[in-house]
Amino acid sequence: MKNRAAYFGVFTALALIFSYVETLIPISFGIPGVKLGLANLVIVIALYKIRPGEALLLSVTRVALAGFIFGNYFSIIYSLAGGLLSLAVMALLKKEGGFSVIGVSIAGGVSHNVGQLIVAMLVVETFSVIYYVPVLLAAGAITGFFIGILAEQMLRRLRNIQF
Repeated sequence: MKNRAAYFGVFTALALIFSYVETLIPISFGIPGVKLGLANLVIVIALYKIRPGEALLLSVTRVALAGFIFGNYFSIIYSLAGGLLSLAVMALLKKEGGFSVIGVSIAGGVSHNVGQLIVAMLVVETFSVIYYVPVLLAAGAITGFFIGILAEQMLRRLRNIQF
């Protein structure tokens, strides 16, 4: 149990560090919500290395802490919606099998943006934000692909470590 808590702390710290690094990267795609998703690397790895319930707790913890430290109430709501939908989709695809880490990550990136878009529609009370769908889906697929490549490489290096 002690080791599980220590690993959870390491995962949380890494996710927060990646969240912070992402705030330092001056990338603006002109579309609200498009980010690199660096912290999702930790979530994807956690999904494969720890229990699903712990991965869920990690995701919620990361979103809440990063939101309070680097964002605001709305960033927490948007990130939480995207993160929970993303984690649910990734956990389902991982459980089903037949998907590589990269495929799971791509689905996670896309579903993260879909979750945020759903919240945006509820907040602004209009479907007009639906015009962002093509860009958000493409951005989610692209970032999910690169995060998936990194996660796959990390998981290869961590294969002998039991969490």
